[in-house]
Amino acid sequence: MLALVVLVSYLLGSLVAGVLYSRALGADIRDRDLPGGSGTYRQHGLAAALGVTAFDVAKGVAAALLARWLTPDLTWPATLAVVLGHCYPVFFRFAGGGGIAPLMGALLVVAPVTLGGMLAAGLALIPLYKGTLQARLGLNAVPFATAVVVPLGMLLALRFGGLPDLLAGGAAMAVRALHLLRVEKRPA
Repeated sequence: MLALVVLVSYLLGSLVAGVLYSRALGADIRDRDLPGGSGTYRQHGLAAALGVTAFDVAKGVAAALLARWLTPDLTWPATLAVVLGHCYPVFFRFAGGGGIAPLMGALLVVAPVTLGGMLAAGLALIPLYKGTLQARLGLNAVPFATAVVVPLGMLLALRFGGLPDLLAGGAAMAVRALHLLRVEKRPA
C-alpha cells in the first residue's frame, strides 16, 4: 500500500500548475522563471499566481489525505513524494518548481499548527527584514526568513506534530535549491 501512496503522490506532484498554465497560453514559464506561485506572479500576474498556488497546495493536501487514508501512521513518504514530484516532475523533463506549495499542502493536513506557526513567523519576519536589515546584510528576504522559520518549524513540529513530514519535504526542497544554485552558476 505504501508503494501505491508514494507513486500516486509523486504523480500528483508532477502536475506542475505553472507549467500547465503557461503551456495553455502557448509558452513554457520555465524558459523565463520557476513555475511556482511567485514565478507565475512575475510572468502572468496575481490571478494566475493565486490559481497556480492553490492547485499546487491542493496536490499536497491530496497526497497527505491519501496517505492518511491508506497508511495513516506513515504520511512522510507521501509528503516527500509530492514535493519531489513538484521539483522533478516526470511529465516535464524533471524540471519543476521549488516545492514550497505542495509541502504547505501536506503540512496543512498532517501538522496545521506547525504550518500556521511557520507562516505567521515568515510573514512577520519578511517585512521586518526588508524594512531594516536587508540593506545591512545584503541578502534576499527568503533565505533570511528560512534560516529563522525552519528551526522554529522544527520546534513546533516536535510539540504539535509533523516533524517527519517537515524534514522529508524540507530535504527535497533543499536538494532542489542546491540544484538550482548549481545550474545558475554554470557558465553560459
